[in-house]
Amino acid sequence: MTPVDDIAIPERYFEDYRAGNVHEVGSVRVDKDEVIEFARRYDPQVFHVDECAARNTFFGGLIASGWHTAALMMRLLADNFVSKVASLGAPAVDELRWHLPVRPGDVLSVRAIVLDTRRSRSKPDRGVMRTRIEVTNQRGELAMSLIAVNILLCREPARGRN
Repeated sequence: MTPVDDIAIPERYFEDYRAGNVHEVGSVRVDKDEVIEFARRYDPQVFHVDECAARNTFFGGLIASGWHTAALMMRLLADNFVSKVASLGAPAVDELRWHLPVRPGDVLSVRAIVLDTRRSRSKPDRGVMRTRIEVTNQRGELAMSLIAVNILLCREPARGRN
């Protein structure tokens, strides 16, 4: 069997993700124009869409929508963590928290920590993985966190089950 670290993440199956594994997923710079564009379309609150008016809010300036932050995180996960051959989606996100405002110019880094895995009893060709996702800014401060629940195909279905 090939060591798990020799298998590219996009090619991994359920069996290749192990509790305790930590994956540095990537980084992205938050762009001011994208913050405003996203917010105008999906979250048009003044502190997301109007740089001048945002100065007079609790945040003291423009901040990204939490949903924009989540979308940036998801892009990094899709490109660098989620298996392209085994992913069957995510039926749940638990404990979503926005700890700090994200501002234009911030550089966000994403880390995925596999908490646990278990093979499905009802569908033995797949398994469930719970992963803590942490999004930190350029100062290493936690900006967002969540627990992702993913369904992954198994490389080898369990034997002896019908």
